[in-house]
Amino acid sequence: MKRLFTGFVLLATACGPPATYAVHFKRAPKTPANASVIVDEQYIGPLSYVAAHGIRVEAGEHRISIEKDGYFPYDQRVEAEGGTLQLDVELTPIPD
Repeated sequence: MKRLFTGFVLLATACGPPATYAVHFKRAPKTPANASVIVDEQYIGPLSYVAAHGIRVEAGEHRISIEKDGYFPYDQRVEAEGGTLQLDVELTPIPD
């Protein structure tokens, strides 16, 4: 008796790793290099490092925040779905 597992093969190929997309950051000159980059409430690293190397995120919606004491936070929701995202980051100082 011969068994066919074609349904299993199709299922296995559909369950590969999730798609990821690149996010690049461009830091404005007056924005502090040591501002914290946070993606989906998880600390990623200082802005200078993240801007130099970029990050990868899974497909779907993500919340990206950049924070530094003395500045208004940068907060944006992005949709990763094909292609590369480019974020221009400029933090504004909080007036005294």
